[in-house]
Amino acid sequence: MIWNPSEGINIGFFTIRYYSLMFVIAFALGWYIMKHIYERENEPIEKLDTLFIWTVVATLIGARLGHVFFYDWEYYRNNLLEILLPFRFNPQFEFTGFQGLASHGAAIAIIIAMYFYSSRVLKRPMLWILDRVVIPVACGAIFVRIGNFFNSEIVGKETTSQFGVKFVRDYYSSRDAMNATKLSNANDAYHAIVHDPQYAALLAKVPLKHPAQLYEAGLYVFVFLILFFLYWKTKTAEKQGLLFGYFLILLWSVRFVVEYVKGSQGGIEKTFGLFTTGQWLSIPFILVGIYYLFVAEKPVKDEI
Repeated sequence: MIWNPSEGINIGFFTIRYYSLMFVIAFALGWYIMKHIYERENEPIEKLDTLFIWTVVATLIGARLGHVFFYDWEYYRNNLLEILLPFRFNPQFEFTGFQGLASHGAAIAIIIAMYFYSSRVLKRPMLWILDRVVIPVACGAIFVRIGNFFNSEIVGKETTSQFGVKFVRDYYSSRDAMNATKLSNANDAYHAIVHDPQYAALLAKVPLKHPAQLYEAGLYVFVFLILFFLYWKTKTAEKQGLLFGYFLILLWSVRFVVEYVKGSQGGIEKTFGLFTTGQWLSIPFILVGIYYLFVAEKPVKDEI
């Protein structure tokens, strides 16, 4: 399979990027799922609007800072303005958008946000909201990874299997593609590499790689369905922390396993070795999840 998608959906005066669209779908579905949960739990829908805003902000800021500190601090320590600005100043000024988001950072930020939300807005124990918000979070993770696939990022290692994909935009930067084809437009250059026979040699150089994003997205579907079933069809949610524990174990175990076929993302793996950065960061979440399997219990009726 040769993968060379367009940047997004062109509607004339504006292009809706697929990655951004996947985030919108993730947050929209998350709101819809939590709406039904709040109705079932007799919680005011007005409180859901605050939850939505806090979750969106926590996800974006946490994911950004997670990437900065876990994966690329050596660069950003010398380019601090680029952490929260969509520009690159070195070696030359360039609009880049916000490139680099880390799910571990997003997870930490969401947990922190839920602490303040539960005490200041919801007036319930923190684990109550964590047990429920993990369901839409698992759903959202599916679409984030699909967005990564559209962006040709977080690709897997080279493979000779039938599942291999040629990620043209991962192998050739836009500058390289334009230089190689002598075309001034990046999309035209990529299209020429894929479809023009005179550039067949360039296409042949692109190796087959595991579509790790799709592996991860597919497994997250099962994580979401398991959590959804446990909440709606069993009494698992009666034990505070149990659903949260299952989420941590299932989702981060998926991440740990899929890391074996992912290409290196850099980061702390250079220091610690043995595992990838994603695997090292997943281990604490899995251990916390195991902890909650043992300590989860039904709350006292009058507990607030």
